[in-house]
Amino acid sequence: MPLSSLDLHGIADFIRSGACKSIVVLTGAGVSTGAGIPDFRSPGGMYDSLRPELLTATAAQRRQMSDDPTAVVYRDLFFANQFPYLEVRRPFILGTQEQRWKATLSHWFMKFLDEDGLLTRLYTQNIDGMDYQTGITRDRVCAVHGSIARVNCEACGVEMPQDEFCDRVRRQIKDIYN
Repeated sequence: MPLSSLDLHGIADFIRSGACKSIVVLTGAGVSTGAGIPDFRSPGGMYDSLRPELLTATAAQRRQMSDDPTAVVYRDLFFANQFPYLEVRRPFILGTQEQRWKATLSHWFMKFLDEDGLLTRLYTQNIDGMDYQTGITRDRVCAVHGSIARVNCEACGVEMPQDEFCDRVRRQIKDIYN
């Protein structure tokens, strides 16, 4: 059965028809902003609210982040100094562990596709790990930018239990917001 139209109704009809056998989904910030997680780029988001003067960084690193707030997530800055990223993301890291934000309807839709045997792969740009809250099959999820739900060493790839990582963040990473 070909799609009757490319709008929501046409796609829904196709999925329900039984002719649809495989679905691949690509998600981004929009599926998580409904849960209350601000995206990086919107007003009030991480780049908009970045205050480099509060971060544990060299003067040159602070200038770089002042000139370009996206620098706080640059890989080269992270390898040189993990503190700016971890300090900025501390509330998010700990909030994710506490499940402060709940999976949205979009997350649950992908879980239902998975249960029905239709979801081939979910490519997510989100690092919040909320896909996993639904119990979605982990092998179907490709976290393009990684996931806070799984913590691995950037250098060697060894996994660390999330609870242990969060305990270290609580003890060793400065809270710049309080």
